[in-house]
Amino acid sequence: MKRDIYPALQSWKEAKDRKPLILRGARQVGKTYILKKFAKENFENYIYVNFEEEPSLKTLFEGDLNPEKIIQNLSLLNNEVIDPQKTLLILDEIQECQEALTSLKYFNEDKTKYHVVAAGSLLGVKMGQGRGFPVGQVQFLDLFPLSFNEFLSALNKEPLRKKLSETTLNNENPEAIHLICMDVYKTYLLVGGLPGVVNAYLSEGNFFKAREVQKQLLIGYQADFTKYAPKTDAIKILHLWESIPQHLSKENKKFMFKVAKEGARAREYENALTWLNDAGLILKLQNIEFPGIPLTAHKNKNIFKIYLFDTGLLGALANIDPGILVQKSGVFTAFKGALTENFVIQELVAHKKSNLAYWTSSGTAEVDIVCGYKGENFPLEIKAEANKKKKSLKVFGDKYDYEVLSHISGRNLKKDGNIINYPLYLASLFPDLSD
Repeated sequence: MKRDIYPALQSWKEAKDRKPLILRGARQVGKTYILKKFAKENFENYIYVNFEEEPSLKTLFEGDLNPEKIIQNLSLLNNEVIDPQKTLLILDEIQECQEALTSLKYFNEDKTKYHVVAAGSLLGVKMGQGRGFPVGQVQFLDLFPLSFNEFLSALNKEPLRKKLSETTLNNENPEAIHLICMDVYKTYLLVGGLPGVVNAYLSEGNFFKAREVQKQLLIGYQADFTKYAPKTDAIKILHLWESIPQHLSKENKKFMFKVAKEGARAREYENALTWLNDAGLILKLQNIEFPGIPLTAHKNKNIFKIYLFDTGLLGALANIDPGILVQKSGVFTAFKGALTENFVIQELVAHKKSNLAYWTSSGTAEVDIVCGYKGENFPLEIKAEANKKKKSLKVFGDKYDYEVLSHISGRNLKKDGNIINYPLYLASLFPDLSD
């Protein structure tokens, strides 16, 4: 399966100032797969260590963390010579071994000698604990579920992907191409971008097969709450997790702790919410009342919305019937556009446009996204269908004197005066076409 992170891995290998690499990402986004593929295609051999599957391997990192000693022990264990320039060392589920995580700073002392890459599903949680993390001694890459473009590649639609990449305001796509892309987009809403789910769908072309895999993944994520979270927070994490569809089903999608559990207070559930965020399982969108620069300085930490890290998984958590896809416009009217908003936010985060917020004005107007990007703020209103209404967006534009506004919907690419309408499947291009 082709992943867009691959060239970044190759650049890391060739960098003169190379540090040990940490590949971050939630469970089941494909970290192990892409690292093994990278190892097979770019090195003569590789050593793979999984601290979750083989806990005994932790003993190799006890005591002295000298890299030469660690390499020697791994070489003996695998009965294989480890050549610094020809062997890739993969330390998977590294959050299970604190000493291995700490050892990365010692591997960094000679940046060009060994090629070491680590991966872990709960590294964000480990970093939040602040125990012996090699700050400044490692390089990070983040892996997300397949984006819409990667999904096109998985469907063997490379010519279509190339065509979309060439889209400009002066080179929009014919209506026939637009309709094809919207059909693929609807499929993506239900399948999502988790590789195991995508493979299940591709193997049989069956949404229900994909849903079976999604349900199993949900069981696995919930098991992680008990296994990895503090006992005092595990049940609270579950309450928050299960309440996400309920929050998003409301017209005002503002997150309220009392929806998760009657009588719940923010201070009692803050740690649980932080755990979900650090584990990469949710996308948190904070509120702003003024779009100042930098955007981060104007976010209200107490008012926010919560989305899932994968739109397909959100559909499964909400128990949306996959058969809804064959109903005319049904996938859009169901769940009040929550899947659409989740998709757009997921796409922006995957394309390194993660400085996001939403804007409200005295309860009279709301803009779904304000994106801080390249030193500017860009507003975006999201509609699930071919909706032309832009009332709140125009209020925002008039209030703050914005020259260019953006709207995303089921319509084809079009510029109406100072408003650019992006088709939903081109969410990744926002706000680049505003230049």
